[in-house]
Amino acid sequence: MLFVLACEPKNKALEEKDDPRLSAIKLPPGFKIGFFATDVDNARSLALGERGTVFVGNRQGKNVYALVDADNDGRAEKKYTIAEGLNMPNGVAFYKGSLYIAELNKISRIDNIESNLDKPGKPVLVSDTFPSETHHGWKYIAFGPDNKLYVPVGAPCNICNDNEKDRRFSSITRMNPDGSGFEVFAHGIRNSVGFDWHPETKHLWFTDNGRDQMGDDIPADELNVAFQPNLHFGYPYCHQGMTPDSIYGEGKDCSQYMQPAALLAPHTAALGMKFYTGNMFPAEYHNQVFLAEHGSWNRSEPMGYRIMTVTLDGNIGKSYKPFAEGWLQNGKAWGRPVDVLQLKDGSLLVSDDHANAVYRITYEGAVKK
Repeated sequence: MLFVLACEPKNKALEEKDDPRLSAIKLPPGFKIGFFATDVDNARSLALGERGTVFVGNRQGKNVYALVDADNDGRAEKKYTIAEGLNMPNGVAFYKGSLYIAELNKISRIDNIESNLDKPGKPVLVSDTFPSETHHGWKYIAFGPDNKLYVPVGAPCNICNDNEKDRRFSSITRMNPDGSGFEVFAHGIRNSVGFDWHPETKHLWFTDNGRDQMGDDIPADELNVAFQPNLHFGYPYCHQGMTPDSIYGEGKDCSQYMQPAALLAPHTAALGMKFYTGNMFPAEYHNQVFLAEHGSWNRSEPMGYRIMTVTLDGNIGKSYKPFAEGWLQNGKAWGRPVDVLQLKDGSLLVSDDHANAVYRITYEGAVKK
């Protein structure tokens, strides 16, 4: 069932002034953060339409939203509910006028969406052949430079070898826009909820969440690069590159699997990532990685809840450091970043499924040419 709701949100200027938490977000000099939209329930994956519409997926709820900044003031004046009653509609992707939506076990699309935000058409089924296991079943989706839709299928567990029974598990798959040509593109990936393609090499880069119950400090989350199809990234046999799993690592040579491009902090739930290609931020951020760390859920000392940058040297991450942090205060999180999205003006959006908000980060310092 589909319906649409357009509403005027609360006064955002007043919200920013009255919300001291935003002033607690630490950013590099010259950067500022504000609300792009509030009251966006469980805001998760983000996608950008040709006309600037921001589409927002939802994991714990059942809706998909569209946010419109009609007067280009950096704040969304309207919020539309594009679809409701869905099953974990976490993933959204925009392609040739259509909005693709990933539920637990299927992909559908709504055509000509930006011309019909107030009256979206009936979804067209693209594929309903994905597994129905809910553990790591929510999906992030995006179209690659090859015009194929990439869809991860997480491991249906904390640690298991179900991938040996069904090769779709622990993978990133891809298909044609109409659902044909399905194939597993990359293997041995526990749970990726964010990926992007390098602007120059066109290689696929993705985050991967390490397993639990090995202690507070291992394994690290990973940033990986797949420069060709059918590479294996180690799960469930090896973690953080060269650490064998205590159950499934026996007899395995970890050097035979792809090694991480960068090791990230352990249990921080690295999710959405994007290469920055805009002109607003200083030159040192160009073609570098921004990634959202959703934050640990069972670490004795919480970690994450921030936006990080990874600076690359070829296919290796040479630096990994905080860009925006402050959602974690005194061991308690008031917000949890999920995804990042670059707008056409070069500003950066950040979704937050805990604070039910989408933030906008801008740079107002002098940009060195």
